[in-house]
Order: sequence, then structure tokens, then C-alpha cells
Amino acid sequence: MAQSSPHSEADGLDVLFCPGSVAVIGASRSEEKIGHAIVKNILESGYAGEVYPVNPKADEILGLQAYSSVKDVSGPVDLAVIVIPAKLVLDVMEACGQKGVRAAIVVTAGFGETGREGARRERRLLEIARQHGVRVLGPNCLGVIDTVCPLNASFAAHMPDGGGQGFMSQSGALCVAVLDLAVAEGIGFSRFVSLGNKADVDEVALLRKWEEDEQTGAALAYIEGLTDGRAFLDAARCVAARKPVVALKSGTTEAGSQAVSSHTGSLAGSARAYQAAFRKAGVLQAQTWLDLFDWGLALTYQPALAGSRIAIVTNAGGPGILTTDALGHAGLALARFEDATLEALRDALPEAAAVENPVDVLGDAGPPEYAAALEAVLDDGNVDGAVVILTPQILTDVEGIAQTIVDVAQGRDKPVLGCFMGEETTSAGAALLNRNRLPNYRSPNRAVNTLQAMWRYAEYRSRPESEPEAFEVDGDAVRRVLDAACREGSPVTLVEVEARDVMAAYGIPLPPARLASSAGEAVEAAEEIGFPVALKIASPDVLHKSDVGGIELGLADTNAVKQAYDRILSRARQHAPEGEIWGVLVQAMVAPGREVIVGVNRDAQFGPLVMFGLGGIYVEVLEDVTFRLAPVTAREAEEMLDEIKAAPLLHGARGEDPADLAAIAEIVQRVSQLVCDFPEIVELDLNPVIVHQEGAVAIDARLSVKQPEECKE
Repeated sequence: MAQSSPHSEADGLDVLFCPGSVAVIGASRSEEKIGHAIVKNILESGYAGEVYPVNPKADEILGLQAYSSVKDVSGPVDLAVIVIPAKLVLDVMEACGQKGVRAAIVVTAGFGETGREGARRERRLLEIARQHGVRVLGPNCLGVIDTVCPLNASFAAHMPDGGGQGFMSQSGALCVAVLDLAVAEGIGFSRFVSLGNKADVDEVALLRKWEEDEQTGAALAYIEGLTDGRAFLDAARCVAARKPVVALKSGTTEAGSQAVSSHTGSLAGSARAYQAAFRKAGVLQAQTWLDLFDWGLALTYQPALAGSRIAIVTNAGGPGILTTDALGHAGLALARFEDATLEALRDALPEAAAVENPVDVLGDAGPPEYAAALEAVLDDGNVDGAVVILTPQILTDVEGIAQTIVDVAQGRDKPVLGCFMGEETTSAGAALLNRNRLPNYRSPNRAVNTLQAMWRYAEYRSRPESEPEAFEVDGDAVRRVLDAACREGSPVTLVEVEARDVMAAYGIPLPPARLASSAGEAVEAAEEIGFPVALKIASPDVLHKSDVGGIELGLADTNAVKQAYDRILSRARQHAPEGEIWGVLVQAMVAPGREVIVGVNRDAQFGPLVMFGLGGIYVEVLEDVTFRLAPVTAREAEEMLDEIKAAPLLHGARGEDPADLAAIAEIVQRVSQLVCDFPEIVELDLNPVIVHQEGAVAIDARLSVKQPEECKE
């Protein structure tokens, strides 16, 4: 695990990508050795600096003088590539530090990925490097490829073309597969980095570096895990404000939270935390590794998508329909052409051609028909972008049409994506498009999926900056409740009786209620509150009251309250015979309305994750919920209300009056402020929150507290 660094994240990384000199420690004369492949790759990449093979058993390697030690090199060494047995790496890192090496790529495995001893060795490696101010990439990595310098300081089999995408990956194996794809598809990179164990240089460091890198137009990342989630968010947000960041996160099926004492805790896992985090920072989350490059190419090379209205030009009806369907599923629109566009299309195309969107130029169309159709739709003010489809028919001039698309699209301020379907017959045309930085996709779905990503990024960039609202609250009252819980050694989970004071202090509406420890006190409370009332078990050992018959509703008189009190306590004692039972909470009945839930789970990486969704006892079954990272702004709260499947019910369905959306959004924001102000709150549930046409009331509240260390002495 990376430790905090005394320098800023991007310091010292210039020499990692473009050093003045490179020493390969562990260089080999044997073509079967990685140390030989790295030296060869450096030389064949066109690197212009000095290269120093280091091997005490060799005089020369690949025509270069070899040295016994890095300290024996006469000139300065900016970058060391270390590929020797793990047990020797610490001494070599010390020698590098004494030599004045500024950065090191530790290719060698056998460190933190191997267990306790390897982790100890990795910590010591970093200590030595930091003592001498050496930045470290790895250990256990493939290396670095920079097409700008150029430099291939890796043992990869291929050197990709130059391009505007920076790529980083924690997986070396994925790097190899990506490079193979890049060579086959003509995908170019500016920087290509295998992170390995991330002892020092990690995603945050590279994002900070690439933020100002004019050669990198988009940052692509494969992520298995993050060392510091909040630092990643800060870095990604800064980069996304200037250029796209696309990330593929693996391991999303494994729950990241072990807490299950609340509904929110059981629903909030690592996948949802990463999804919310990426959304907060403006990171586009890919679902497949192909998405990374599909999106990256278009975002890097094509103009920004200014709207969601798309034109389709095709030489076959079926693919046009498939693309139309895909646009609908992606939330994009089929552009409606202006009259002038329709007229231009009728004049330029055969009578049998379809001029309404999608434009079908017919199967025998050549470059002139494609040129006329694409020019017409791109000139249309109702069109924001275009997909050009080609299926290879017997008379199709694939390369001629590809060149035509390039010629028409160049200089336009609207993105154009190619969709040359097939493989053998269309490959030359697809390659021509890609060489001219007009991305081609083998299927309509991939093209439309890319347009959707471009539109999401455009929407993110166009949103005005907003800060969370600061409500007037009574933080001192909350502090007293939490401190009392700490002093009294109370359970980690504070049930409704305790949680109500916290919620009230933050202005969250609650129905009148009183705690009663006997049937007589319950009657007195009910008479004071006013019938009808609800009775709910009050016990730190009964978390889900409805599961044990711990709730009775609509009690209309004193006799009903007495009997309900006895029944509830009897059931609670059967459920938790050794448990602590305080009595019952007598609460005013609330008029029926829509039931929603507002909750919080504190993610270990990213902090408090706020949940909103359809509430009630079936929340975990229906899972109609959405999440945001706190602090939640007013705009984010409003977005949450519209994202759940039940949103039409809140807006008013089948003639019903709409619910008070503003009241719900305010509760979401107040809960967000609460958990930001008090980091010891790790879980919180308001379930259900009853929403009326005017106002909303939290019927039940529960929160869990992670006690500070000083309370555990």
C-alpha cells in the first residue's frame, strides 16, 4: 500500500516518461530473458538518450557497453529499469539513490502481491527510494511506453502508434492484451503505464501529471482498487474539467461494505460506491475493456457532442433500424430534419432512397451519395452528431466511401462516427477511418454506446459549479447524544429513541413521540399526543421491529394501547430473551402517503454514500434505490428523486397529486450535511419517510456510530 509522499503527486514523473538516460539493471545477453527484451525495446523505440545495460557478468549487450553496477556508469542516470531477483532489489535501489537516479521502474515481482514478507520488502523499498528522492513505478509491473519521447521501457511485445490517449492499468496482463488490440486496430497512445503494485506512483499521480499534459487528450484507466479514494476523486475531478477520464473498475460484484445492520448498509456495496464516486468526479465508467477505447478514441479526436440529436446515414435498412433502437435505449434522440435538409436529400439521392432519418442511400450507393447525404445532415441545425453505416455489398466502394466520410467530416464542429459492419471486406475502409482519427465501430450498439458516453461527458462539462447548501442546525445537540453514547458504552447502533434527537437537531421532520416503560406510561403518552397512535418496540437488541411484531399501528383508544403494549413486549422478549428492552415508543399516526427511504453508508474508500429510494419493508427486495457521495448538492438530490423506477409515482400517476419533491430533496441534503459533520456516523436509515402533497415526515430512524478510539480505552 502506498504511503503518503513528501512531494506532490506529479513531482519527478517527467523522467519516468522522457529521461535523458536509462540504465537497465538486470540487462541480459540472452534473448530469452526479460532484461534483454527491455534493452531491445528501448533501442528499437527510437529513444535518443543514453542507454546503460547493467550486468556484472557481461561486457556488452546489444552493442552497448555493460556495467557491473549502476554506480559505475560514468554519466548521470535519470531512469533505472530494475529486472533482477526480488531479494537483490533493495541493495540496488540503495545504489540507485547514491548514484542520483531520479526515477525507477521495478519490473521485478515478489513484493506485496506475495504475502507478508513481500509486503515488508515493498515497504522497505519505498523507504529507501524516498530517502533519496527516487520516484518508483511498480514493483511487479510491465513498464512504461511513451510515444512522445519516444521510449519503450517495458517488456511488451509491441510498441503502439502515437496518439492522444493516456492509458494506465494495475494489471500487466491486461496491458499486454490492450497493446495487441492497439496494434491490430491502429489505436494510438501518448503514454502507456503498467502500475503494478503502486508502491509509489499510482492513478492519482498519473492523473495529476496528465492534467497538464498537452499530448494526452483523454485519460483511460483500468482499476482494481484505489489506495486513497478521496484523493482519486479530487484528481479525477480536476482532470475531467479539462479532458475526459474513462475508467473500467473490476471486482464490482464483491460487496465492499460488511455492515448489514441497516437497509442502506446491506444495499451499498463497492460497485455502487465506485459508481457514485465516478459520477461525482465526472469519470465515465466503462462496462467492458472495449468501452475504454471506443469512448477514448471519439472523446480524444472528435468534436464535443453539443446535444443528443443524432442523424443516421446508411446503405441498408436493417442496420439503420438497429441504430435507431440503440439510440432510444441510450436516451439519445433521432434528429428531425429541417425542410431544407429533406429537400437537399431528395435532390441528391435516387428516388427510392429514404430521406427521413435514418437516411437510406440504398445498397448500390457510392462516394457521391454518401457525400451528399452526410453534408446535408451535418448542415442541419437540428443535428448534433452522425453515425455513418456501411454494409459491404457487391458494388460497394468501401475505401472510396471511407475517404469521402473523412473529407466531409473534417473541419466540422459535430462528431461523426463510422460503423463499417463486417470484417474482411470492410477492414481496409475501417483502417482508413481510424488512421484519420474518425473512429469506426463494428456494430451500431458500440457506436451509439460511444455517443452516449460523449453526451454524458458534455452534460457534465456544461453543468454549473454548485455547492451544498448549509442548513442552520444544532450540532451541539448531536454532539451531546454521540458523546453520551460514548461515555455510557452504549451499543454501536442507536435505535429510534436515541436517533430522533439527532434527526430533530438537523431539522428533519418527525411525528410527535414519547418513550413509555409501562402500559400506564404508554396510555398517558397516547392521550397527550392524541389518538390514533402507533407503538414501536424500543430496544437496542431489536433492529428490525416489523420482523418480530414490534410495531402496532392505528391504536384508537386507551384499551387498545394497553393490550398492544403487552403484546409487543411479549414478542420482543421471545425474540431477544437476554436483550435490553426499554419499553415502547408511542408515536402519532401519520396520514398515508408515498413511502421512501433516505439512508447513509460510510464507504471505506470514498466516505458517506447517501441513498434514496422506494421505502418500506421491501426496500431490499425491490432495490429501487440510487446513491450519491456526500456532500449532496440540491441538483444532485433532485436528480436522485428522478432516477428511481418509482419516480412517476412521486410526480403523480393516474391523476394523483404529486408528492412534495422539494421536501424530500431537503431531507436528503440535511442527512448529507449531518454525516459530513459527524464522521463517526457510519450508517443511517430513515425508513419509511412518508411524503405528502405538502411536506414529508420521517416515521422511523436508526443510525450506527463507530466510536472514536478514545472511547474504547
